[in-house]
Amino acid sequence: ITPARHSPQESGVLAKSASGALEHIDQIEVKNLADALGQLHEAGFQTIGLDSEGPAELEMTFDGEKIALVLGAEGKGLRQKTRETVTALARLDMPGAIRSLNVSNAAAVSLYAARKFLKVNSE
Repeated sequence: ITPARHSPQESGVLAKSASGALEHIDQIEVKNLADALGQLHEAGFQTIGLDSEGPAELEMTFDGEKIALVLGAEGKGLRQKTRETVTALARLDMPGAIRSLNVSNAAAVSLYAARKFLKVNSE
């Protein structure tokens, strides 16, 4: 799910960098991300916003069978309205002086952690 404004449009460059993932994952563009998050809440999803200053480690925030991870823009992070709308804010704990990853790496790590949580809790 991406907002119509302030997000890259689907293009050849995006498709190439996605390495074929656009063929397997639906891209949904919404006018208002906060409204879309509200609809996810109504559908039973826990929405977790990733923030390098989040109050809890990502793995400690998982709860339930439906998880939507919310990532912000490179550098700027989550918009204030998005921060206020998500169910929880969480951080990826990083060793040393580095406090955050770029958004693609943060997405990969958080998707792996969510998948691991869901797999363990579905057995």
